[in-house]
Amino acid sequence: MQETSQSESSYTVPETAYTALGFYHKISQLRADTWNALKRDLGILVKLNDESRAKNLIKAIDVKLTRLEIIEDYHAFPSKEDFRHLWSLFDREEYVLLEKVVKRLVRALISESYRRRHVDLSDSDANAEDLETLDALAQLRRGHPASNSAAQPYFELLIVDNLSPQEEEVVREAFRNMRRPEDKFVYDVVTVRSFEDALIAVLVNPNIQACLIRYEFPYKSKYNLSALRNYLEGLSEKELENQTEAERSILLSSMIHELRPEIDQFLVTSGDVEATASRDIRYFNRIFYRETDYIEQHHTILRAIDSRYRTPFFDALREYSKKPTGVFHAMPISRGKSVTRSHWAGQMIDFYGINIFLAETSATSGGLDSLLQPYGPIKKAQEYAARAFGARQSFFVTNGTSTANKIVVQALVKPRDIVLVDRDCHKSHHYGMVLAGAHVSYLDSYPLHDYSMYGAVPLHDIKKTLLGYKRSGQLHKVKMLLLTNCTFDGVVYNVRRVMEECLAIKPDLVFLWDEAWFAFASFNPTYRPRTAMHAARTLRERYRSDKYREEYDAWKAEFDELDPDDDATWLERRLMPDPDEVRIRAYATHSTHKTLTSLRQGSMIHVFDQDYRQKVEAPFHEAYMTHTSTSPNYQIVASLDVGRMQAEMEGFELVHAQVEAALSLREQLYSHPLLQKYFRVLKNKDMVPAEYRESGVESYYDPVTGWNKMEEAWARDEFVVDPSRITIAIGATGVDGDTFKNEFLMNKYGIQINKTSRNTVLFMTNIGTTRGSIAYLLDVLIKLAKEFDNLWEDSSRPERKIIENRVHSLTQELPPLPDFSRFHDAFRPDAESATPEGDIRRAYFLSYDEENTEYLRFDNGELQGQMRAGRDVVSASFVIPYPPGFPVLVPGQVVSEGILHFLQALDVTEIHGYRPELGLLVFTEEALNEPPDS
Repeated sequence: MQETSQSESSYTVPETAYTALGFYHKISQLRADTWNALKRDLGILVKLNDESRAKNLIKAIDVKLTRLEIIEDYHAFPSKEDFRHLWSLFDREEYVLLEKVVKRLVRALISESYRRRHVDLSDSDANAEDLETLDALAQLRRGHPASNSAAQPYFELLIVDNLSPQEEEVVREAFRNMRRPEDKFVYDVVTVRSFEDALIAVLVNPNIQACLIRYEFPYKSKYNLSALRNYLEGLSEKELENQTEAERSILLSSMIHELRPEIDQFLVTSGDVEATASRDIRYFNRIFYRETDYIEQHHTILRAIDSRYRTPFFDALREYSKKPTGVFHAMPISRGKSVTRSHWAGQMIDFYGINIFLAETSATSGGLDSLLQPYGPIKKAQEYAARAFGARQSFFVTNGTSTANKIVVQALVKPRDIVLVDRDCHKSHHYGMVLAGAHVSYLDSYPLHDYSMYGAVPLHDIKKTLLGYKRSGQLHKVKMLLLTNCTFDGVVYNVRRVMEECLAIKPDLVFLWDEAWFAFASFNPTYRPRTAMHAARTLRERYRSDKYREEYDAWKAEFDELDPDDDATWLERRLMPDPDEVRIRAYATHSTHKTLTSLRQGSMIHVFDQDYRQKVEAPFHEAYMTHTSTSPNYQIVASLDVGRMQAEMEGFELVHAQVEAALSLREQLYSHPLLQKYFRVLKNKDMVPAEYRESGVESYYDPVTGWNKMEEAWARDEFVVDPSRITIAIGATGVDGDTFKNEFLMNKYGIQINKTSRNTVLFMTNIGTTRGSIAYLLDVLIKLAKEFDNLWEDSSRPERKIIENRVHSLTQELPPLPDFSRFHDAFRPDAESATPEGDIRRAYFLSYDEENTEYLRFDNGELQGQMRAGRDVVSASFVIPYPPGFPVLVPGQVVSEGILHFLQALDVTEIHGYRPELGLLVFTEEALNEPPDS
């Protein structure tokens, strides 16, 4: 067995071993679970007297070791030498000793003690178990069971080189010998021997932070793993094998960057280093000639890691908190003076600790900086954020993404500019349109009537709207397309395709992507291509290439043969923008505090705009000054700085774990009979209609093949569903979403969720979600399912009829979601035009005068009577029911029968802009007849 594991040419593994690795999203759980299962099997084996059962266990242990050897090939601990030791014990049938070593190894993995000291798995390490136990206890006493802030942060260096086992040990030991106590970081080495193995390693091992690509290496891995299928599409093995050393190294570097752009990469070449340096090596931090010594490589790698680990503003704030200062400015709480001297307010220090007050100040000097006009550590922190998120510029916002949205809109939109807006976007966008004086053209998302929620806006509808403006001669007035990328429920756009096809109609269109719930996506290779910044950068590079120009010329020749007046010419085929005219202008707003580490209201604005310096910088600064406090909270700024650093250093690992947790929860909900009875997880096919699923994928999960279809859908489909958002239909319980959230989840079990609809609840995993949290949620749902079972069994016939009626109401009697009706002609810039935009600002402020408005009730038929008499009833305010949380009516919008029917059918108590005792606030008929200038 040991000899087989070392063979390069004849290595084969059982189907179950590599199939389980094919979908890498669950690799860390597979790794942990397999080690624990191996420990359990060995524990049983050493106590077993039954020979036939022992044979079966030995076979199972063999399979688990084989599977683990594949996984551990891509990790520094346990090392390849450690695994040779495990196989040796297994082959010699020394199962008692093998169990002891595996126990020690599992304990080191769980406690992560291998990050802090060398773990010796040899037979001679008699005190290893005591050391592991003491190490774990020390961590617990510090209050950090999983980490040690005082220890050197640990990472792993990936070396790609076709080395023999002996050479691997020499290289690994050489780098280990470079370690010094004064080093800021400590690292270990992972060696792989092929192109494919390098890509597998960066996918399955989140500890890898740096990569050294050396000398010559083959293309093909010795393992038959399917995890690379989607990433290697279009690459020919034969072509790769014929590439030069430099060509293959550069291609590998670009693919590693695409998968994990945060990894620092270095090239070691044995060829003409000067000639190599003149090639396109943008993703390498540095090139080393083969004779360069290990010391230089060691220090260069540590410097590169340190450039990501730095937190400029957080460091400055910590230094400031240590300085003795005399405070003679505003803020009595600065440096804690007003609470440390208090006889009554001392509990604040007891609760928060002293450091938060020592760091509190309104000063912008003394090593600190001004958020409004940064020049020092805040400026540097924002530059690091731009690097992390792939933007050209990034800006910190300390009062939430609602403000970030208004800043971007005010910076880019002038009064009477036309903006295409997703109607069910966050309310801050609607108010932003009011502030900017934009003429708003609302776009409708596809409805999901059965679940009282919306999806997203189809590209066909966006193109049709743009085409309407083009044909009416008003395309030049259209300034921006504003869409929510990753809705609350997890529906995600194909951002690149939307931008590409819209730019073919209007080459200078500005895009504002509200990614409030999608900040984490930049740190996962499946999610990242659907982010605004990645799409913008990709399109910018694409349009500058000779290859694209050739593709465009061929497409244009074919397009020019078609009838430009036929809608199908534009709507039924994929469009390509002219590379000589197109400008990439994309903005994204992130609620960093929602999906990454930040204090509440910590948000960011990311910019990738080719015209920013020329056209936007000055108005953006003014808009930023308008909406940003002159006394921003420095603790929020510092948390954004630390959150960025964490995302760059371990975002890949944390997001990976987040997705794994969600997939585990989904898998249990898909397969548990009792849970299925009351709780149905909405799959891809439930939330994305078939016409928007080009891949045909209905669910990411298959009971036989497992999780193996997500990448296919995310690569091709117009819309996909983020699996970390688990929307569960609860209609079968007979309990509406709001009641289920408050009375069952929160009040009974302390489980908090944000969003419900009439018959659904949304559970969101995040980078803080643990496997224990998932287990608790499942336990609660099972208990609730049993409660519903017992309720039914204990109910009388009339009581059962009541339950049946509730279930029928929540599953069958759902009011159709209304589309946007229209703006009244009084609020349309050109009532004769066929285009739909409206002046929402005029309608909003017209309602300020009481004589222009009145209340009409619809619960007594008053409003309906007015509509039947032929009156256009026009809303004078935003009307926003929670749930679903989007404006059903905006100022200036005509009330339609569909909207009225929807409002009548709602059984929620919270409707902003509606007063049940008075009714809807609407414009009087006289107000609608007044000329616009009055």
